[in-house]
Amino acid sequence: MRSGDWLRVAIRDTSAGLLVAMMAIPMAMGFAIASGLRPEHGILAGAIAGLVGALFSGSKYNVYGPVAALIPTIAAIMDAYKTADDPFAGHGFLVLICMLSGPMLMVIGLLGWGKIGNMVPHSVVVGFSAGIAVTIAMTQLGEVLGFKAALTGGFFEKLRTISENIGQANGSAMFLGLLTFMMTRSLLSISIYIPAPLLAIGVGTLLSSTIFSNDGLSLIMTKYGKIPTDFLVISPPRLPSWDVAVLGDLALYSLAFAFVCGFESLLAARMADRLADNRGTPYNPNKEFWGQGLIQTLVPMLNGMPLSGALARTATNIKAGALTPLAGIMKCILKLALVWFLAHYLELVPMACIGGILMWVAFNMVKPTEIKQVWAHNWFHAGLMIYTALMVVFASFLTGVLSAMVIYGLLRRFLDKTATPASA
Repeated sequence: MRSGDWLRVAIRDTSAGLLVAMMAIPMAMGFAIASGLRPEHGILAGAIAGLVGALFSGSKYNVYGPVAALIPTIAAIMDAYKTADDPFAGHGFLVLICMLSGPMLMVIGLLGWGKIGNMVPHSVVVGFSAGIAVTIAMTQLGEVLGFKAALTGGFFEKLRTISENIGQANGSAMFLGLLTFMMTRSLLSISIYIPAPLLAIGVGTLLSSTIFSNDGLSLIMTKYGKIPTDFLVISPPRLPSWDVAVLGDLALYSLAFAFVCGFESLLAARMADRLADNRGTPYNPNKEFWGQGLIQTLVPMLNGMPLSGALARTATNIKAGALTPLAGIMKCILKLALVWFLAHYLELVPMACIGGILMWVAFNMVKPTEIKQVWAHNWFHAGLMIYTALMVVFASFLTGVLSAMVIYGLLRRFLDKTATPASA
């Protein structure tokens, strides 16, 4: 902050932090639930990361929180390591994974290797986003349809679960899911300053507790119990066993989180500088890796979840007038304050509304303009985009992205020279 201008900056950053906090609460809950975690894991992650990221990261605009790109991987971990007595038993293993991936990012930052984030081709990023969008939409379809059974497993297993439970579809849940989706999309098209997700679930909650109160809707409270307002909770790391398979998962997922969280944060920081027309201090990729590493190490231990720089929330932060990292600090304070006062009402939110919010997130992850740009580049990158998307949907995130990067690394020098435009 510059002397003589601090009051104007503080007011703008506080208002931006409030808007992002109101927008982020339902999204953080939705991302956590879709990942197989409890709602508070997402709420606390976004709040605490806002403070740590504002103080230690390399971007003055970035907003940190749970992101859609991590949902399939976290859900796979939680599903694999849950127990019959505790469906959230995998959280301790998730904390351990983050305690390994965080220092990896910090070392990369200390060594000055932040530029490696620019090595991932745009075609892989676009394909990865499209594949994740389809995966999220498939997972949340069960909530929107009002199923009691969870949609887990791979693409074809989800399809089988849908076909087996289609007779249980709840019309009220479908209406609320569609209403939430349309309200969020419509309100944000009017103005970015409207906390559309929060208003949408507010309307959905009001309808579910009045008109649809006897329609057997699944609520956050009935599925997860009360949302705690004790924010000082330590979640210790846990290694389920010393089996080779478990140790292999530990190494693989640690590398995966380091790759995705680091790259997503750099992508958000680069976008933020362009969107804000930043003519002051530009983002520092090495400091961004360092700050993201701290976030990844500390936040899950404080009852959070893995997270990174969030593109949509960062864009909202800038459009709302944020000028300095104070906006992230205020987001932390205001988000926790809002949850403290709204916890009882958040427990009454229908799961169909959470599904509607995540359907909107999935819809916005597929950007036709970006697909057209990759398609017009050349047939190699067009094919790489399609391959990545299909592999993420039908295999897994790790298989899709890592194999696409191997293909790109082996063939790019030859094919970038010989490939002709796809439009030809």
